Amino acid sequence: MKRSVKAGSGFGRDFDAVSTEDVRSVIASRQVWLIAAAAGLLLVGGLAFSIDIPVARWCKAAGLSGDLMRLLNFSEVFAHGLGVGMLLIAAIVLDRSLVWPWTVLRLVAATFAGGLAVDLIKATVVRVRPRAADLAAVASAVDTFSTAALLTPPGGHADVMSFPSGHASVAAGFAAALSWKYPRGTLFFAAVAVMAAVQRIASSAHYPSDVACGAAIGLLGAAFFLGDRGSVAASMESPSGA
Repeated sequence: MKRSVKAGSGFGRDFDAVSTEDVRSVIASRQVWLIAAAAGLLLVGGLAFSIDIPVARWCKAAGLSGDLMRLLNFSEVFAHGLGVGMLLIAAIVLDRSLVWPWTVLRLVAATFAGGLAVDLIKATVVRVRPRAADLAAVASAVDTFSTAALLTPPGGHADVMSFPSGHASVAAGFAAALSWKYPRGTLFFAAVAVMAAVQRIASSAHYPSDVACGAAIGLLGAAFFLGDRGSVAASMESPSGA
């Protein structure tokens, strides 16, 4: 028996009075897109190793400035754990269609799952951040995966935790989670996530490969929590189906 629901699921589309079978189809499509995007980013990340050092040198020596850099710095709130937490709280307070606990927990899990996975990788992989590396002395990106690339003794353990980018992971997961709930804002959420990722490179906190791989992990984490049939139930429970 087909059951009609009003759902706002999908990438950039709204669906009115669709069946649960249609919603399941959209959910499967979303998961495929997220996994495909993650695979593409991993490929980009692998290719980016060839430009990591030239880009890092430019950002450290000249880089961006003025209003463009200020805009990128503002976008970091979309990638920082505290900033994202505040935005999620604002959404919970303002949007009554966010069903507790199911929808809220899915949003939170999809947003931060990739970031937690990145933290585990950072704990085992040493890579010197551009800001702390002697970029004039390194011959290739491979050399940055050693403390020998340090310009000076590290100011803290964070200086050797460049790979992958936790900020990029959280930004990607957050964009995917918001797009799941608010599909009309998909392009905007993606754009802000990209700006947050670029900010990490421009500020010499990460290399391009760090950012691409981090974002890929963020999307995979989001796909895990947004791709199963549970979101059909969430869509059916939502008063507005947004």
